[in-house]
Amino acid sequence: MLRVELRKRRGDFALDAGFSAPTPGVTALFGRSGCGKSTLISLIAGLLEPDAGRIVIGEDVLFDGERGLSIDARHRRIGVVFQDPRLFPHLSVQGNLDYGARRVPRGASRFVSFDDVVGLLGLGGLLGRRPHELSGGEKQRVAFGRALLSQPRLLLLDEPLASLDLARREEVLPYLESLRDAFAIPIVYVSHQFDEVLRLATRVVLLDAGRTVADGDIAAVSRDPQLRAIVGPDSVGAVLSGHVERLDPNGLAVLRVGDAELNVELEGAAVNQRIQIQVLARDVIVASARPVGLSVRNVVSARVISVTPDAGRAVLVELDIGRTATLLARITARASEELGLSANKEVWALIKAASLRGHVFSVPAR
Repeated sequence: MLRVELRKRRGDFALDAGFSAPTPGVTALFGRSGCGKSTLISLIAGLLEPDAGRIVIGEDVLFDGERGLSIDARHRRIGVVFQDPRLFPHLSVQGNLDYGARRVPRGASRFVSFDDVVGLLGLGGLLGRRPHELSGGEKQRVAFGRALLSQPRLLLLDEPLASLDLARREEVLPYLESLRDAFAIPIVYVSHQFDEVLRLATRVVLLDAGRTVADGDIAAVSRDPQLRAIVGPDSVGAVLSGHVERLDPNGLAVLRVGDAELNVELEGAAVNQRIQIQVLARDVIVASARPVGLSVRNVVSARVISVTPDAGRAVLVELDIGRTATLLARITARASEELGLSANKEVWALIKAASLRGHVFSVPAR
């Protein structure tokens, strides 16, 4: 486990936040700009000294304010990649990568090889170039490789894609997914883009004004009112995990999620692969009877858990689709009244296959 409980005051800003996360895995720190995400990263890395608290990785204590213990940043074996890749301009890509390899402490095991990093991050054709000859996405891939070659026991990624345009961001994200799946290195990933969190993370720590306001698996946090307040009504939805049960001849992947089967447009999926999907509340239609003669591919039996007021004249309907899987539907208050929605009512949830966004995790279904 990674266990963090830290306090730090910087001018008018006070951080008092903490979380626990299983390792390996990707834990996302998410929240508005200025909420304390980057400060928390700097404290974990040892680049800032906390006022109080503890940092523990496994059985190793990196910081304990009560005992006056603070391991120097150079000896924490933590790899850090920032928004700015901070490559050495006078060194080639090969030289920057070699610098990371030279930072491995004497006697430490090497579980990441140079060839693995070059292959995984697609750096083979770039080794002789200098940083000024690289695109923004290529620079970040080199920064990831340099951090990996230091053989870190924890990888901290502080908004590493924030300086990239959309095209470059989409270019780099698959490499991050490969990194996550290839190495059993715990990762803490900072972002204020929830689509990045959805693609990469299984756990989310939600920060607001220097405080941890939610901490849990991405499915639970996706339904938390604190997240809704940050992302806005159009981005509210449920994140569901399932596995590919079969591949439809028409190009759709059929997912088993809870007790339901969902058809998703998903390239590169294989049977038994684990899939994480986001279902936006605005894309879910609720019916009191099973409809017929529709183009909608997903018609799911559901039970109403709750109906709560939402922004404007809307309500959020929480729907149980079995085995702890839960959907959210955003409909008008008038529609809810006309359908007679209340707790435990049996209904049908309709979702267009084209509206579902799915991301593949390489871990096989269990």
